[in-house]
Amino acid sequence: MKIHEYQAKALLAQYGVPVPRGEVARSVEEVEAAAREIGGPVVVKAQIHAGGRGKGGGVKVAKDAAEAVEIAKRMLGMRLVTHQTGPEGRVVQRVLVEQTLPIERELYLAIVLDRGLGKLVFMASAAGGVEIEEVAAKQPELIRREIIEPGLGLMPFQARKLAYEIGVPTASANAAAAAMMALTRAYEGVDASLAEINPFILARDGKACALDAKINLDDNALYRHKNLIELRDLHEEDPLEVEASRFGLNYIKLEGNVGCMVNGAGLAMATMDIIQHSGGSPANFLDVGGGASAEQIRNAFRILVSDRSVRAVLINIFGGILRCDVLATGVVAAAHELKVRVPIVVRMEGTNVELGREILTGSGLNFTVAEGMKDAAEKVVRLAQ
Repeated sequence: MKIHEYQAKALLAQYGVPVPRGEVARSVEEVEAAAREIGGPVVVKAQIHAGGRGKGGGVKVAKDAAEAVEIAKRMLGMRLVTHQTGPEGRVVQRVLVEQTLPIERELYLAIVLDRGLGKLVFMASAAGGVEIEEVAAKQPELIRREIIEPGLGLMPFQARKLAYEIGVPTASANAAAAAMMALTRAYEGVDASLAEINPFILARDGKACALDAKINLDDNALYRHKNLIELRDLHEEDPLEVEASRFGLNYIKLEGNVGCMVNGAGLAMATMDIIQHSGGSPANFLDVGGGASAEQIRNAFRILVSDRSVRAVLINIFGGILRCDVLATGVVAAAHELKVRVPIVVRMEGTNVELGREILTGSGLNFTVAEGMKDAAEKVVRLAQ
């Protein structure tokens, strides 16, 4: 689950990571009040779930409250387009009004899970303030890493080592190391899947501060953090993904035109791969799970075909716990209800497969029954074209 920058900073502050003084605002009046409260120059930052806001005009510095108001008038309600939003952009519904700081150095800090090692890795770089992907591609030697051992966290000697390796002056080394260890505590404390501070700054007075922050929370651990669920901003998520989550469906919108409905994450990934291999492009990831009911199947199919980019649908099911006849019943009911016009290719194997095929062929609908995954992928790609 993604959260906004102001929410991420509030969480980091709880664990001792230094953050600038700031207030979130949803109206011009709130922006003015926040700017006057903070005093002096402020930065006004659009709050959307995407990076690259500065390049898109979503980060502006105001010399006083009056200028902050003028910026807010233009920024609130604007459709902000960045390299991460796609051409459709995101509507800015709130901004963060924050104090400006005298920046001496910009650094990069992040924690991610290395699935190969099965451990967290702390990454730090002297090249802060730019996209880390560029640094990794062009100057990978600038990214320093320390493995975080389970149960120990980032040790003080590791934090100091990282600080010195990225060029933190001796006078600021302890402050930077303390912030790194606090970031680790925050990551583990909220069950994050990503924690990133870019830039992490050293001010001219020697203090360290998280000038920007990004935290993604692990959906699978939210049951342990009821207070964090309310941080979810449904306006920032794809409407179809929000709808799918209501029914416990694993759905992710993609950019292709072949809709996919599969049971099992591994089979879903393989299905998307073989569609791509056959010259097509999947429009979504949709795993209905092993124990889906006919009602869940109906809702899954409804969500899938609600995507206007879908030109053909591939249903690829291995019937085990989810019987093929249950799947067929749900799909036929949904197709009748929605008056589906796009072609549908079905590949089924497993429990009650013959009964499932009979239900499909006897439905009066235009289903194409495939023999095997390769045949199904080739047929659905051809129909989508």
